Amino acid sequence: MYLVDTHAHIYLPEFDDDRKEIINRALESDVQKILMPAIDSSTHKNMLQVEEDFNECMSMMGLHPCSVKDNYEKELEVVREYLTKRNFIAIGEIGLDFYWDTSYTNQQYTAFHEQIMFALRYDLPIVIHSRNAIDACIEVVEQYTGLRGVFHCFSGNLDQAEKIIELGFMLGIGGVVSFKNAGLDKVIEGVGLKNVILETDAPYLAPVPFRGKRNEPSYTKLVAEKLCSITAQTINEIAELTTANANKLFKLNQQA
Repeated sequence: MYLVDTHAHIYLPEFDDDRKEIINRALESDVQKILMPAIDSSTHKNMLQVEEDFNECMSMMGLHPCSVKDNYEKELEVVREYLTKRNFIAIGEIGLDFYWDTSYTNQQYTAFHEQIMFALRYDLPIVIHSRNAIDACIEVVEQYTGLRGVFHCFSGNLDQAEKIIELGFMLGIGGVVSFKNAGLDKVIEGVGLKNVILETDAPYLAPVPFRGKRNEPSYTKLVAEKLCSITAQTINEIAELTTANANKLFKLNQQA
C-alpha cells in the first residue's frame, strides 16, 4: 500500500525532538510521501532543510494567509525569489483566513491573487487555505482559467464540494472527517473519492482517537480507514485512488 500525506508541517518546532522517529512511523504506516506547505520566511529554511534530510518530504512555496501582515509585499518577494531558484511541487499554502483576524482582508486578497499568478506562470497547482472563507476562495478561483489545486482541510458542505470539483479542484480530507459532528461523512457520500486526496495538517487537527493531541503523518492511515467506513471501499482501494490523485495533481512521478 502507498499513501501520501499531501499536507504536513513536519518542519515545525513541534517535531524537532523526534522528527526522524515521526517519519519512520509514517513509513511503517505506508505513508511514503509527505508534502510540506510553506508558511512564511520564518520557516522556509527549516522546511527546505527537512526536505534535504528526508527523501520522503517535498516542499511547496507560498505565503500563508495568516502570515499576511504589513510586510506582506516583502514576504511575496521572498516567495518570488525562491521560485526563480529551484523547483517546488506547488504554490501553497495560500488563500484566505477570516477566522483569526480580518484586519488584513484586502491584503490577503492581494496576496492570494498574486500567488495564483505565480502558479499560472510556473504551471503549478495551488494549495488553498480557506478557513471561514470557502465561498470567498471559490469566487477567487472562478476568476481564472487553467488553475488546478486543492482546497486543503475541506470542511464545507456538499454544495461547496460540488462547486470545487466543478472547478477541477481536489478536496483535501484529513482528521476532521473523523470528528463526530463535522458532517464530512455526508459530503463524501455525496461526491465520492474521485476528487479526494488525503492529508493530516500535522501537527494540527489529529483524527480520532488522537483528537486534541499532536498530529503526525502516520495518521494519514487513520483518515483512510475512516473513509473505508464511509464508502465501504477497502483501504487498498482508497490508497490506490487517493495516491493516484495526489500523483496527478502534484506530478509526483515527475519529481527528481
